[in-house]
Amino acid sequence: MAGERIVLIEDDREIQSTLKTVLSEVGYRVSTATNGVDGQKLIQEETPALVITDMMMPRMGGFPVMEYLKTLDNPPRVIMITANEGGRHKAYAEMLGAVDYLRKPFAMDVLIDSVQKALNHEDSSETAEASAPLGNRVGKKKPKSD
Repeated sequence: MAGERIVLIEDDREIQSTLKTVLSEVGYRVSTATNGVDGQKLIQEETPALVITDMMMPRMGGFPVMEYLKTLDNPPRVIMITANEGGRHKAYAEMLGAVDYLRKPFAMDVLIDSVQKALNHEDSSETAEASAPLGNRVGKKKPKSD
């Protein structure tokens, strides 16, 4: 679904630039913000199909952004990106409606796959986990096979 509008909220300018470039080259229209306050303004102005947000940022982090999105009539899908390894954070992001939770650093093909699945309304956290490089995702434990 190239051409879809994405709001990317990431405070690290190098990461932001890289992600915007990669997603733009695939055909998405990407707008960026460096904190949740500016990200919320962009979301109101642009009505994106997808929001990709970092968890920890100055002024306002990703969780308050996600809490705000839940108040919208037709909220966009959300992918949370973070360097945090905490399982509680992942659970909270999922409770707030994140369709995927990517742990930095991640491969760009993992991001593109996650974005495509989010825009196709698939649950990326389940299906993309098997293709993710080891250690780049915070995932669920695999069931034991007998």
